[in-house]
Amino acid sequence: MKLFAALFLFISQFSLAKVVLIDPGHGGEESGAVGHLDSRKSLRIFEKDLCLRLSKKVKEEIAKSTTAYLTRSLDRAVSLQGRADLADLVKADLFLSIHFNSSTNSTSNGFELYYLDNNSNVGAKKVERAENLNLQGEELIINQILVDLVVQQTVTHSKDLSKHVHEKVKPVLKQHKIIDRGIKPGLFYVLALSKRPGLLVEVGFVSNPKELKKVNDERFMNQMAKAIAAGVVAYVKQSK
Repeated sequence: MKLFAALFLFISQFSLAKVVLIDPGHGGEESGAVGHLDSRKSLRIFEKDLCLRLSKKVKEEIAKSTTAYLTRSLDRAVSLQGRADLADLVKADLFLSIHFNSSTNSTSNGFELYYLDNNSNVGAKKVERAENLNLQGEELIINQILVDLVVQQTVTHSKDLSKHVHEKVKPVLKQHKIIDRGIKPGLFYVLALSKRPGLLVEVGFVSNPKELKKVNDERFMNQMAKAIAAGVVAYVKQSK
């Protein structure tokens, strides 16, 4: 009986075997947004470090159910094309890019979830410009035909994935009193280049000192990681 149970568990885990590539935003000399935990602005926190902290936790949670990799596990720069090449190398089924938001308005706050699609939303355009800044060489040669093809192939699955993740993170946002800015379409090259269903998560605003304290908290990080992972795993299970 124990042998049968063990065999059933092994088969169940194998049947769930999807590969998820988790992408901590920025890295190395590309620090991303910079926040401060004190009024003197002496205690700086870089977006790249928050992204890596949370991504490692998300990977640990997802790896309990299915295969998961990171595009970087250290503080180093990885080009957008390099991240996409890694998705091909590990044969990723899903691509999850982790970021934290920023604004010139220090009161801007909230959590946002993006899937790859063309859009005309002004707010989304601002985030796109921030996350698409450091394009180099071949990364600039992404024509609209390629983007449209990727969108056509992935948008339905990406929207479905976003709904599963959003459903799981909502209680965490409510508990920590973080505004839920919802699910939005966005034209992010890191998602387009990956050529896979995927999401870009903007967890909170590091430019808002109050929100930075919340998202930098270890308890929040653990809860958010479990929620994001639970959403991904729920999507994987229902997509079988």
